[in-house]
Amino acid sequence: MRCGTAFVALLLLASLAPREAAAGPALLLEVTNSKVLYADDPDNQWHPASLTKLMTAYLAFEAVKAKRLDLKSKITCSAAANKEPPSKIGLPVGGEMTVDLALQALIIKSANDVAVMLAEAVAGSEPAFVAQMNVTAKRLGMTRTTFVNTNGLPAPEQVTTARDLAKLARAIIADFPEFAHYWAAPNMRLGKNRLTTHNGLLQSFEGADGMKTGFTCDSGFNIVASATRDGRQLVAVVLGDASSGERNVRAASLLEFGFQQQGWKQLFNSTTLDNMPLSTTAASVKSVRNDVSSWGCKERKARVAKAGARKRTAKGLAKKPAVPADKPKAVQASADQPEPQLKGSFQSQQ
Repeated sequence: MRCGTAFVALLLLASLAPREAAAGPALLLEVTNSKVLYADDPDNQWHPASLTKLMTAYLAFEAVKAKRLDLKSKITCSAAANKEPPSKIGLPVGGEMTVDLALQALIIKSANDVAVMLAEAVAGSEPAFVAQMNVTAKRLGMTRTTFVNTNGLPAPEQVTTARDLAKLARAIIADFPEFAHYWAAPNMRLGKNRLTTHNGLLQSFEGADGMKTGFTCDSGFNIVASATRDGRQLVAVVLGDASSGERNVRAASLLEFGFQQQGWKQLFNSTTLDNMPLSTTAASVKSVRNDVSSWGCKERKARVAKAGARKRTAKGLAKKPAVPADKPKAVQASADQPEPQLKGSFQSQQ
């Protein structure tokens, strides 16, 4: 389903011009009245990557508000949290940090280890916390979302949709306005280090005030971005872009379009986040690994190709006569020169 006018189509076409592959789902929401100003494949399932941490933060905020956690109290890094891959803070087992600092690290640094620490502090274990995530998702009407971990690291079963993420963003804004500063912070202090948010719109888009980015090879570059102008708050959900730059441009284009839709322009728009019909052609999750602009994401494909090339080369050499004994040693060595080794799988989320 698509909402809006030809103007938004021009903006989006302009923002996507450099790429060959089509962009993923998108949705633009006006928070105060839940009107959907634009929607493109809003019910297609997608891997959320670090957008998962929106729900992790929601449950942590809920625990703080219910006084089951205190912002000044300290939580401990367990062995399970310590072994999580980057992005992470890297505390040793037994290391501590305050809940306040943990929330900053979760949202600004997108720290995978801190997500587990918060989960264990709230629910006793990550599996118990994940169960709470899914119960909460159901309560919020996130009908096509399933969580299996707290941080969004690659997992085939971890899926969501643009519509469901917009519902979650709306709930965060409505239920926890006192914690809005966490989403709006452009950076944080951790010891002597200053860590900067991955949300580039906070420094480049007028009125931007949150929320969270996410990236894995299979999901592409995702963002849930909010902005406020003249008392109107909008949320843009953008999934599956090829680079962080394209993600930011598409989100900014949607938000800018939304701020132009005032008064009579939305008078006859009755489509809301809750009454918009579920798409009858909604697709299941897919990977965009081969479309994203990251060397790590194409590593698996490159390794397979190089392995095939080595096999073909070995077969070819086996059919050729042996190298003459008087051949220069440098030439003989070149046939056995080891190929450069690629680095490990790209796990980081942004």
